[in-house]
Amino acid sequence: MDNNYEGVFIVKPDLTEEDAKGVYKAIGDSIAKNSGAVKKDEVWGKRPLAYAVKKYKEGYYYKVDFASPPGAISKLEAACKLNAAILRSMITRR
Repeated sequence: MDNNYEGVFIVKPDLTEEDAKGVYKAIGDSIAKNSGAVKKDEVWGKRPLAYAVKKYKEGYYYKVDFASPPGAISKLEAACKLNAAILRSMITRR
């Protein structure tokens, strides 16, 4: 049985708009590859960070609502850590 999740991803602000869209697509592809389905995605745009992360003071925020089997979440989190363009990610169960 699939659970519903919400993921918020912060992407490096110095990427071009095309590169940022590629990162968003990679996140969606990673969810689909792990038997998940994206229900809704939102681009929140460039926002300031509460504190500097890897010397960046702002980042592009991206939110995804998706359904996925529970075992696939650890794979998705690992994929986010390997992607150098993603500064931070947080996935929570809804």
